[in-house]
Parts: sequence; structure tokens; C-alpha cells
Amino acid sequence: GSTKGAHFTEEVSMEGKVVAVTGVNTGIGLETAKELNLRGAKVYMLCRSEKRAEEGKKKMIESGCDGSRLIFSQCDLSKFASVRRCAERMIEAEPRLDVLVNNAGIMFYPQFELTEDGHEMTWQSNHLGPFLLTELLLPLLRKAEEGRIVCVSSAIHHKSEPLDFSTIDSESSFSRLQPYNRSKLANVMYARDLARRLREEGVTNVTVNSLHPGVVATELPRHLPFFIRPLSFLAGYFMKSEKDGAQTSLYLSMANEVKGVSGGYYDECARAKESRLARDDETCKRLYEYSKKAVGLEIERAKY
Repeated sequence: GSTKGAHFTEEVSMEGKVVAVTGVNTGIGLETAKELNLRGAKVYMLCRSEKRAEEGKKKMIESGCDGSRLIFSQCDLSKFASVRRCAERMIEAEPRLDVLVNNAGIMFYPQFELTEDGHEMTWQSNHLGPFLLTELLLPLLRKAEEGRIVCVSSAIHHKSEPLDFSTIDSESSFSRLQPYNRSKLANVMYARDLARRLREEGVTNVTVNSLHPGVVATELPRHLPFFIRPLSFLAGYFMKSEKDGAQTSLYLSMANEVKGVSGGYYDECARAKESRLARDDETCKRLYEYSKKAVGLEIERAKY
């Protein structure tokens, strides 16, 4: 098929690098993991379902990936206990982590539902879960020569209402679209705020950036209302393929020109403009304080 959008073509070897990608069973995550593995990285596939991860792994091996460098690790972002176990296993298994790609997400979840941890399903799956995973893996990323955190957001964050932490988990603030939109706003804000905190702590070897992958004909919209679904076959004509959609994730994971660059939002392998709400540094700080409490992460981040 034809390719759409910018492609990352720089010759960068990932030989000897350790990478973790969430949501690798399908779509953009699978393409991201595949390319990183083909370039030599050992890739941890962080997914909820082992069966689906194995199917993804089979596809990747058929595309020339080295199966011995593809490691499944169970991680259900909608359960804090699962995220903690995943991070603990990683810390036991690896002396460092070079790249973390927060790729997994759910879109337009059909009804209001609380997780076992008491948070709205989309908010926990798309923001609080990845937030906890990232914070727990920071010590490993700091041990890398150059640690990179890549947060897959969406341009739809421009459509988000301002974050109201007091109603995020209540049914009154639930609609079909807002939970997804605000979770994507939180992804951009968290990346921006984490970059600031790392700078203030004098950490120069870990960067964090967020991105818009493009409109991708992927499995994310499986919760779309039934009357929209028949149109998804048309999507191939104007949407990007999953390979196209992975390009900015690959760019932020590997490109030499973003070495040391942190706190940005990207689209088509280039810096893009995040929403006005996302640039509100006070609210970004509040998001961090709120999230830390919400996930029970009242740990004093030690200086490593």
C-alpha cells in the first residue's frame, strides 16, 4: 500500500538496547516493537493478554524479528497491582532500560465503569496506569546512558475540556468522548511536567516526549458505536496504516536530533503545538500531585 505521512529513515542501531513497549499485541505498538527489534533491541512486550502477545510475537517473527529478543511481560494498565508486578519483574531482570514507549490505550469505552482501584476505566488505562509504570521504571531509565520515555497521545487532546480532578471518577463527568480526550491531554501534560521535574533534579540523561500518531486504521476503535463501525473499511483510504502510525514513536525512540530534547509534543516526526491547556504548567504540576496520590505513589523519589 501507499505510505502516508513522515517516515523515520535514519540508520540507527539499537543493538544491545533494552526497550519496553505497552500494548504490543496489535496496531502501532506491534509495528513499533517490530522495528526496534529488527534494529537489534531486546523488546519487552507489555500486554494484558499473553495469548494476544504470542499472536503478535508470531507475526513479528514472520517479519524477520529475533524471537529470543521478544519477551512477554503481563501488564494490565487498568490494575495498579498488575503494573507494580510488571515493574518489579523488570527491575529484577534488567540493570537498565533504554526506552519506554507508553503506547497502549483504550478509546471510547462504551459505558461508565470503575476499575478495581476505583477509577474511571479510560482514565486509569490511559493515564494513571502508564503514569505509575513510568514512575516505577524511572530508576532503570536513569541507569541508561540515554533513557527515553515516549508517550503516545493524540491531537484529539485539543478537544479536551479542562481537567477537573474532583469529578474525573464520577459518572456525572462521563460521556462517550471526553474520557478519551482528557486522558490524551493528561499524556501530553504528564510528559511536559516530568521533563520539568527531571530538569529540576539535574537529570540530564532521561528525556520524555509525547506525540500524535496520526489517524490510524487500527483496533483501538473497537468500542465505537455499531453504526459507525461499517465505515471503518473505508478508513484505509484516508487513514494511515499501522506502520505509518508508528513512525513518530520510532523517531522519538531513536532519532539523534531529539537526543537530550525533552518535554515536547510531536506529530509527523516534527515538533508540533500542544493545546493551550497542555501548556498550563500550574495544572501540569497539579496533575502530577493528584496522580501520585491516586496511584498510591507517596514514595520520596530517592536521588540515584
